Amino acid sequence: MFGIDSSEFLLVALVALVVIGPKDLPRVMRTVGGWVGKGRAMSRHLRSGFDTMMREAELEEMQKQWAQQNADIMAATASAPVPDPAAQSMLLPPEPPVAPPHPAPLP
Repeated sequence: MFGIDSSEFLLVALVALVVIGPKDLPRVMRTVGGWVGKGRAMSRHLRSGFDTMMREAELEEMQKQWAQQNADIMAATASAPVPDPAAQSMLLPPEPPVAPPHPAPLP
């Protein structure tokens, strides 16, 4: 954490104990802990804001791509000839006649 080795952290703790004193040290540590918590919360909030902005930017880009692809597809299908239903039926083989179902024998 911040490049502080355990021996350096122990030295800082001992100096804090001597300078602040054992009576006020718990209160000071609680105050410092509150500041660290607030700093982490602000950092987390800032990070979530950046993540939201990135997702929105990616979504806008994808929507632009989809709109372009849709326009290309619509242009390609608009220029294709519309098939004639009468000509289509001449291309298909006629359907075989369907025999009526046999009635079931009565008991």
